[in-house]
Amino acid sequence: MRGSILFLPGRGDNYEKYLETLEQWHRAGWRVTAADWRGQAGSGRLGKDAVTGHVEDFAIWIADLAAFWDSWVAETPGPHVLAGHSMGGHLVLRALAERRVSPDAMVLSAPMIGVNGPPLPLGLLHGVARAMNAVGDPTRQAWKWSEKPGELPAARANLLTHDADRYADELWWREHRPELVMGPASWRWVERAYASSRGLEAAGALEAITVPVLILSTSADKLVSHPANLRAARRLPKGEMLAFGPEAHHEILREVDAVRDKAMAAIADFLDRAAPAR
Repeated sequence: MRGSILFLPGRGDNYEKYLETLEQWHRAGWRVTAADWRGQAGSGRLGKDAVTGHVEDFAIWIADLAAFWDSWVAETPGPHVLAGHSMGGHLVLRALAERRVSPDAMVLSAPMIGVNGPPLPLGLLHGVARAMNAVGDPTRQAWKWSEKPGELPAARANLLTHDADRYADELWWREHRPELVMGPASWRWVERAYASSRGLEAAGALEAITVPVLILSTSADKLVSHPANLRAARRLPKGEMLAFGPEAHHEILREVDAVRDKAMAAIADFLDRAAPAR
């Protein structure tokens, strides 16, 4: 056994979208585990309807991960690797910064260290989100889904991947397992996302992390902040960066083969160096 990988997906995601990647790691000898976050995919919802992504505080997810991590490590062979995509990448990095998990290495795919929003100071954006929670129901959707409720926006694929077949695979899962469907986030989620990002941006938060961390990021990302990811890689004492350009959208692990193969090869090389087989 090569070791164990725990993978956590992003906001609105479900682990089924990443079966191709999980299978590839498994075939390389890893024991692979994936889990959905509370309130996402088949784990119900925390808001007032069946599709809005709501959470009262990201700390809920950190506590869930910490509890699961302890039992998972006790039951699986090392080395232990923690991997996360997008919001999942943000949460696993925050859990590491708060010393709630202790992986041998970490892999972050397009992590949401910062949101790709208006080019304004993070504190100001957080203040606006707090105001939006104060003037209305915090569980209401923070942005519009589409002109027709429940229908995916026509341009959504252009945010995620250049690979039509891999995008169609996600749609297949949504059609066959309707409980996986999630739409926009709530205003509380937005406010808590900004608050959590401010925590990672704080002086010393990332500098104190001694675990090797590989970040995969793309300058073409319209969902998360590529500049924030570049800064994080520089701040992490053992941080490494694989940066893509216009050839890659947000879902790097679900991109066309030329991009995805490069990403998976970089992950394999990183893990061979940072978490060698015992």
